Amino acid sequence: MTSIEPAAERYDIARAVLLAAVAALGGFLFGFDTAVINGAVLAIRETFRIGAGLTGFVVASALLGCAVGAWLAGRLADQVGRIRVMVLAAALFFISAIGSGLAYSPFDLTFWRIVGGLGVGAASVIAPAYIAEIAPASIRGRLGSLQQLAIVSGIFVALLSDYFLATSAGSATKPLWLGLAAWRWMFITLAIPALAYGILALQIPESPRYLMFRGRAVEARAVLSQVLKSGVDDRIREISRTIIQDARSSFRDLRGPFLGLLPIVWVGILLSVFQQFVGINVIFYYSSTLWQQVGFTEADSLIITVLTSVTNILVTLVAIAVIDKIGRRRLLLIGSAGMFISLATLAYVFGAAPVVNGQPQLTAGAGTVALIAANAFVVFFGISWGPTVWVLLGEMFNNRIRAAALGLAASAQWISNFVVSTTFPTLADVSLGLAYGLYTLCALLSFLFVLKFVQETKGKQLEDMA
Repeated sequence: MTSIEPAAERYDIARAVLLAAVAALGGFLFGFDTAVINGAVLAIRETFRIGAGLTGFVVASALLGCAVGAWLAGRLADQVGRIRVMVLAAALFFISAIGSGLAYSPFDLTFWRIVGGLGVGAASVIAPAYIAEIAPASIRGRLGSLQQLAIVSGIFVALLSDYFLATSAGSATKPLWLGLAAWRWMFITLAIPALAYGILALQIPESPRYLMFRGRAVEARAVLSQVLKSGVDDRIREISRTIIQDARSSFRDLRGPFLGLLPIVWVGILLSVFQQFVGINVIFYYSSTLWQQVGFTEADSLIITVLTSVTNILVTLVAIAVIDKIGRRRLLLIGSAGMFISLATLAYVFGAAPVVNGQPQLTAGAGTVALIAANAFVVFFGISWGPTVWVLLGEMFNNRIRAAALGLAASAQWISNFVVSTTFPTLADVSLGLAYGLYTLCALLSFLFVLKFVQETKGKQLEDMA
């Protein structure tokens, strides 16, 4: 094993990465589950003969489950442990995969999507919390960013499998194996990584903070000793001190003087809201439909979507490399500025395009500009708001409120995602320029928000958070 010594902290980087990577597999399922719908949108609409409004609801319905799962996961993790919540999330993913693939109406498809959403919401809370609790402070940002890397990897695999299944069948609506249409297999494939996640989650140790909270100090010391090569006793004392000082995390602890909540809780909520209101998931839920609407073929649209997800993975790797050097706040500011410019370009291109049969039609030159701007948007989001918000949510709250505050912030994120995803089809029917104009405004507001309210957390121990 290799040990690294930054200042006074020594740790086993291989073990730390392994534990964080397994926890982050929940993020892979999170990305897969939320993006797999991309290649199936038009097929679902055609199969069940539903309109734009109901289509938007079916696509976004998983996000309702996400909000509930995120809301409950923090408290549940304090009661039964982080590992058991991971296993529960894996089970929900598995059930949702089979149910969605065999759905016989838009209504039961919505139900199974909500079931999967419960798993996504739980994973979105438990993975960053677990990683933050086992990670050495000096590399916590990079390990926390593995959650976003797993998410974008899940998105990539989902979109790649969508492309493979659709092209193998000839279309997402045509039958593939066992007489089931290709779009149904898009959902069923999620069962495989769900099973792997559940098995692997049982192989990693419980969070040392949960163990200390339950009075299992010997086990907590053993877990910390797997990662830290120095300062284990100091960390145990600090965790013990905060547990003695702080009661079990409760939503009552979040109450404060500013509109009923503590200011730091509002910062977490608004970080989550802005992460979604810039419209990033429009790219990953609807991009293949969007590119078809403006003149690209189904196959070309799926290829563009896959390439965009590859870009997202690459820039997430860049973010992992620099987040503990540049810092969280500066990355967010860079990302907001870049997203504002790229989104404004998309709003202008779509708004200025001539409308044919109710749809904007891009010229070759305008199509190229739109593709460049869309991928630039993904680049700036991927190096900043994608990974950094998850890192901040895992580390910005003190031990007393972390689980409850993270759950509330993550719920706000999923509700915001639901609002954006549900409204996009209707906004797009009115004007793509209008839709992207609203996302542009949110990117500008996100820059001003970070500049005014977000504090740097780089290098601080969790026990030192105010």
